[in-house]
Amino acid sequence: MNKKQLAGKVAGKSDLSKAEAERLIDTVLDEILNALQSGEKVRLVGFGNFVVRKRKGRVGRNPQTGAAITIGESKSPAFVPGINLKRSIKGLPAGR
Repeated sequence: MNKKQLAGKVAGKSDLSKAEAERLIDTVLDEILNALQSGEKVRLVGFGNFVVRKRKGRVGRNPQTGAAITIGESKSPAFVPGINLKRSIKGLPAGR
């Protein structure tokens, strides 16, 4: 499913037009992005958490030459699914 299809489904279940639903989705995604950029975790209870994971710098190897190279620290966005999301994917009822 892409964003336009998602917006169509949201519009079909609400009083919003497809364009309004797409703007709403864009706004939600922008706010998640802004929170992650400022170092916050975004928690959607039962669905999951959006977090930024940090990797320490390390020494790696160039696969062609075998020479040691320094790999700097990095940050990467991640999604950690919540219990209700995991259970629904498995076909189990939501619960605790």
